[in-house]
Amino acid sequence: MPTPPFRADHVGSLLRPASVKAARKAFFEDKTIDREELAAVEDEAIRGAVKMQENAGLMAVTDGEYRRSFWHYDFMDGLTGLELVERDPEEGVAFHGVKLRPIFPTITEKLDFPEDHPMLGHFRYLKSVTGLVPKISIPGPSVCHFRTAKADIHPEEYQDIEALFADITRTYAKAVKAFYDAGCRYLQMDDIYFAYLCDPKIRAQKAAEGLDADWLIGRYAKMMHDAIAGRPDDMLVAMHMCRGNFQSTWVAEGGYDPAADAIFNQTGIDLYFMEYDSDRAGGLAPLRLLPKGRKRVMPGFITTKTGDLEKLDDLKRKFDEASKFADIGQLGIAPQCGFASTEEGNKVTVDDQKRKLDLVVKTAEAVWGGVDR
Repeated sequence: MPTPPFRADHVGSLLRPASVKAARKAFFEDKTIDREELAAVEDEAIRGAVKMQENAGLMAVTDGEYRRSFWHYDFMDGLTGLELVERDPEEGVAFHGVKLRPIFPTITEKLDFPEDHPMLGHFRYLKSVTGLVPKISIPGPSVCHFRTAKADIHPEEYQDIEALFADITRTYAKAVKAFYDAGCRYLQMDDIYFAYLCDPKIRAQKAAEGLDADWLIGRYAKMMHDAIAGRPDDMLVAMHMCRGNFQSTWVAEGGYDPAADAIFNQTGIDLYFMEYDSDRAGGLAPLRLLPKGRKRVMPGFITTKTGDLEKLDDLKRKFDEASKFADIGQLGIAPQCGFASTEEGNKVTVDDQKRKLDLVVKTAEAVWGGVDR
């Protein structure tokens, strides 16, 4: 089996096939099939997704998140002590021109990672159907805090934010070990709120809540660092950052500058997937803080929000620019985000998705001479 990191990669989520959408509707809404029948449809679709990724020339593959509704909530719902509560549609998180379904994480008791968390089984199935590197992504530790309103944190002990952070960290450390024990050697944390906290309006919102954005960035970095610190040497942990991705829309904007030092020098992360497909992400100068050595950044110059295909020559020029701030040997290429952070998916087609993944591999071959270099 090849060993990550690779020059070409992708964040993980893929557009859901019609078969999966129909089966999920039949199970969750119509109640006309059972969970075993749903799993059988998902299994077949995942085998197809793996084959598609292998045919594209990628060395690490995912299950496309076909068994999930959201990139984050499904994992959180599997934690002990955290429940998802659905409310009035008007309360849904606002993206540009559209609102997320009104589902809200609620912490009801002491947090923990259970031995039977469903995503351990998801990973084991993925591993069983590929000879390449199986990667699973889960929401990073900060998500449990950022996405949970203070009023929805019920345990009295968690009114002390440090007690909450300590238990989130402990819960994630257990998750990291559990995935390793399941055979995972490439784990991705989607910890997008480092990027959100670079947005002036979100920083102001946090200030209104009595939280300093820079302090939060530092504490989120410490949670990540401490959660993964005990991992074995042969487990690579990646982190993905973006500014929101729901049906091709977004929430935040602003360069990485306020968070770059924490991201690169305080999290302990090995590999960074960084959104860089629009002016909303700011400039490349924050890459100068990437320490010399084995860490790697995958600048997301290829967008998943539209089907327009980037030109290879333009991508090569962007890497020439990026190499002014970071060693080209510590860079790779991936799309800026997943193609379907939620089951609704982005406003792109299956063919667009394939062409984008093909371009990722083609770019790696043009810039570094191959995917596994």
